[in-house]
Amino acid sequence: MLQNFIYDIPTKVLFGPNQLSRLAPELSVYGKKVLLVYGGSSIKKIGLYDRVMAELTQGGFDVCELSGVEPNPRISSVRAGAAICKEHGVDIVLAVGGGSVIDAAKWIAASACVEHDPWDFFVKMNQTPVEKALPIATILTLAATGSEMDAIGVISNLDSKDKYGRGAAPYLYPRVSFLDPTLTYTVGAYQTACGSADILSHVLETYFNVHEDESFYMLDCFMEGLMKSVIKYAPIALAQPDNYEARANLMWASSWAINGFIRKPQPWSCHPMEHELSAQYDITHGLGLAILTPRWMEYCLDDRTLPKYVQFGKNVFGICGDMSDMEIARQAIEATKKFLYQSLGLTDTLTKLNITDEHFGHMAAKVAHGRDGTAECLNGMKPLYQEDVEAIYRMCL
Repeated sequence: MLQNFIYDIPTKVLFGPNQLSRLAPELSVYGKKVLLVYGGSSIKKIGLYDRVMAELTQGGFDVCELSGVEPNPRISSVRAGAAICKEHGVDIVLAVGGGSVIDAAKWIAASACVEHDPWDFFVKMNQTPVEKALPIATILTLAATGSEMDAIGVISNLDSKDKYGRGAAPYLYPRVSFLDPTLTYTVGAYQTACGSADILSHVLETYFNVHEDESFYMLDCFMEGLMKSVIKYAPIALAQPDNYEARANLMWASSWAINGFIRKPQPWSCHPMEHELSAQYDITHGLGLAILTPRWMEYCLDDRTLPKYVQFGKNVFGICGDMSDMEIARQAIEATKKFLYQSLGLTDTLTKLNITDEHFGHMAAKVAHGRDGTAECLNGMKPLYQEDVEAIYRMCL
């Protein structure tokens, strides 16, 4: 029996080319003082910065800027952005970039409305409810995290080597998101591949729900369609970067993989494990997920979870023939590896990234026991205790 739920996505999406002509009218609803948040120089190289500034100038906006937001966005960027908002009385935060920029913008918007340090949102959650945030708008340049249509943001702290995500609905949902697939034409092969791995992981984390009383056939079919879309179109985007059909499918799949539509109550496993990896080693999130996911699948395969692997193998990869269910399951895992490491060309081991097992024990303890250290294990497809998490890390070497 599916549990009761409320589904409410307040994000207005403007999808397709040339939607930026509507930027000023969409933002004017919230005020005239804008904080423009972006990463490096890429939006200037492709002319997007000039287009955005032209629209804002023509619309009569007063624009402040925060540039240099990092991959695995830092709490230092959130602090800097919040200070700008307070100093200049910003009305709306506009994020132009991928998931890292958008995540930073979300927590800038929340931090601009409080007096405590922004990191308290992540380490003092019970004492720091999110009760208000500045409006957020996004212009997406990378299909990956789905942050353009959800209320979650992940922030890193280099000093403590922590990386935490937190959601705050409805306050951190972007009010409006501009999704133009042509803006992703210049995304390089590596980031396209990592983004595609991220999308796939978002779906897999939810798809491998093995609670018998939480079956929802329609959602399973929807998730299988999302995964098949990524598997079909990611290689095309790599081979033909300006293929609109491929880029559009990846972009829309990114949004729907994590906007709450497919969520079931089962907690995620791979993402907490990867957050520890990228907190410790500052690797690309999608790459970390690509290395972890097949090993997590291998480790969690048993008689209880087997039927879901069989369903996945048959419906997503079309595996059939005269073989046992366990053979189908193992072939499904191998097909996942082939997609990630051959079709996408991503690195397949931590060893190739010069990562050793030096910190695995500490990392596994943090994952299993949670950010407050009180959890018994990491729940998910199956309970993962500290020794289980460390074993999965070691499988990735």
